[in-house]
Amino acid sequence: MTKPSALVVDDEPDICELLAITLERMGIAADTCGDVRSAQQKLGANDYDICLTDMRLPDGDGLELVQWIQNQALKTPVAVITAHGNVETAVKALKYGAFDFISKPVDLDDLRKLVGSALRLTDTASPDESIIGESDAMNTVRRMVTKVARSQAPVFISGESGTGKELVARMIHEQGSRRTEAFVPVNCGAIPTELMESEFFGHKKGSFTGALSDKQGLFESAEGGTLFLDEIADLPLPMQVKLLRVVQEKKVRPIGGTEEQAVDVRILSASHKDLAALVTNGQFREDLYYRINVIELKVPPLRNRGNDVFLLTNAILGRLAKDMGIALPVLDSNARNKLAAYRFPGNVRELENALERAVTMCEADIITEVDLQVTNPDVAEADDIASDLGDKLETMERDAIVKALESTRYNKTAAAKKLGMTLRSLRYRIQKLGIE
Repeated sequence: MTKPSALVVDDEPDICELLAITLERMGIAADTCGDVRSAQQKLGANDYDICLTDMRLPDGDGLELVQWIQNQALKTPVAVITAHGNVETAVKALKYGAFDFISKPVDLDDLRKLVGSALRLTDTASPDESIIGESDAMNTVRRMVTKVARSQAPVFISGESGTGKELVARMIHEQGSRRTEAFVPVNCGAIPTELMESEFFGHKKGSFTGALSDKQGLFESAEGGTLFLDEIADLPLPMQVKLLRVVQEKKVRPIGGTEEQAVDVRILSASHKDLAALVTNGQFREDLYYRINVIELKVPPLRNRGNDVFLLTNAILGRLAKDMGIALPVLDSNARNKLAAYRFPGNVRELENALERAVTMCEADIITEVDLQVTNPDVAEADDIASDLGDKLETMERDAIVKALESTRYNKTAAAKKLGMTLRSLRYRIQKLGIE
């Protein structure tokens, strides 16, 4: 089996030698050079599995080499070695297409982790087709996912509620070098403010009332993998400060702990809110914004995805039929026309909820326009619809089922009859909605 190979670019012979020895001990054939021109010649003549370059070189800098590699469409992942604390340069390198960065003096353990991640990229993952759609907008998303998955750069995923931002984050994780490690999603808006620091960074036994044992934080849970911070705009400003420090230093300190712990985690984040506007209004820290938004990936709303709505409908109905143990329902022509004309302010999540209700209420496995229960408001009114429409409809449905159960003394057969649905459908909805 051929040994993997690496190119080390640094004009200091001692550093080149140290890095080369470290790589050789990892079973990697190391080649070295001291300037941009020599590096370009070697990269043009050899297929390296990784390139490590210093930022300051006699005839240019590492950013030039990163850009040259991107322009030449080389598959070699390149990591830059930056001066300690020079985060701005590191972020710029990531924007230009660098795989990752490491600070001087080089920590050899960190170097081994970085190189290991880069080498796993050569074992290419199969493209993830979990996102359904053939529209130009979704094909653009897929291309972006493939591109950013090869990097360790923080990615901010923007888009309206219900568009599938977490699904996109999972695709990035599953196509990247960390795909064999944990993907840890967290809804920042769902964590009580007083528990945030403990949830993110963990705590030591006895550090506060109720801390009966050590607790591992989310960063440690995601060690080696990906931490997805959904609705990051909901973080309060004091927590934003703490998060910024972890993103920059790659270290956490549990509550009550005396030592910092190094963490190796890729940060992906998302929000349906306009972060740039929140920065302008002083509601989101500008420095954190630029750290998490090295690359932005926009997920389009369903109304801009054309016939994707029918591809999604077929997939959702197939899943529902399987979960409920029923024949595959079909849409009649009026129902199809209704879906084609509807704006879906709640996006894919609203489509899922509408189809679940329709499957529950339809007769003879035929979904009609009435079963769908969707009506387009005026365009001006549609723009004002709350992004959590799907959640509100789900709450209404849960309340109706609970009332029916209570009025029948929890006799599910009688409750199903009262609601005008089959017993099997009621059981499915009870499980789906988490009703005790």
